[in-house]
Amino acid sequence: MKRSERAKSYFQQGYNCSQAVLLAFADLIDAKEETLLALSKPLGGGLARLRQTCGAVSGMAMAAGALFPEYGKSEIYAFVQDLISKFQQKNGSYNCGELLTGKGIAAENSPNAEARTKEYYQKRPCADLVFDAAEILERALVEKNKI
Repeated sequence: MKRSERAKSYFQQGYNCSQAVLLAFADLIDAKEETLLALSKPLGGGLARLRQTCGAVSGMAMAAGALFPEYGKSEIYAFVQDLISKFQQKNGSYNCGELLTGKGIAAENSPNAEARTKEYYQKRPCADLVFDAAEILERALVEKNKI
């Protein structure tokens, strides 16, 4: 299974966007899965449901940092900016609120997570967004001979 499909599956199992993307690369990261889940938990919903940077993008950035520990600050910043640029080109934004409202979904920022129902999954673009973020990072890893 491709990492993009894995990320989408994790999201559909109830993980938030950030967790889903990060978990798709967990086997390559020298950290316990429970630690990765805990670290990425607050990043769902565009950082604690404040609808800022998309959680899928945050998860992609966290995974990139963990997968390229040899990169200095400037190098990782440039690498992650390139990943985010590709995500934005594909989706029109990397801002959670904009991604939701662009699909006609209210971008409320209550701290209360929504129940994961069939309707929830049908109306939200998030499963496709985690797919895209994981796919973009996976392609970069292949290009850099990391996988």
